Amino acid sequence: MINFKISETTDYEKLVPFFIENQLEFSEDEPVPTDIVKCWEITEGDGREYVKLIGGFVLAKREGEFIVDGIAIDPKYRKYKLGKALLERGIEETLKQGGERIYLVARAPEFFKKQGFVTVERKDAPNFFECLTCPQYGVDCHPEVMLLEL
Repeated sequence: MINFKISETTDYEKLVPFFIENQLEFSEDEPVPTDIVKCWEITEGDGREYVKLIGGFVLAKREGEFIVDGIAIDPKYRKYKLGKALLERGIEETLKQGGERIYLVARAPEFFKKQGFVTVERKDAPNFFECLTCPQYGVDCHPEVMLLEL
């Protein structure tokens, strides 16, 4: 039996390599400051010890707006709806902090559309679209800026 544990983490730096492994862009040269609100991780274990990182989520703020600054699930575990569970945590926290909407840049827009997000023009979102400098942009990645009104 597979055991998962979702927990809050303050170790953002541990999530960055995991995001990169799962083909999320990461740039040290962000156009505007990002304020980390909360991070979550999903680990797999035997019920007593949870050591293998299999998912991560970062909720942040840019230009006063809540954004999903990173969400990834190890491909072997995507069938367990763990991405949805992480996204729900981020939405709950956004609401708890008085947020009225949440933005993201989606490599997998269909997943987010199923969760109620809609595609918006880049100009209508906070400045958090660093994709233009990524070598994958337009080659094998065609991201969409998305919004969920809460």
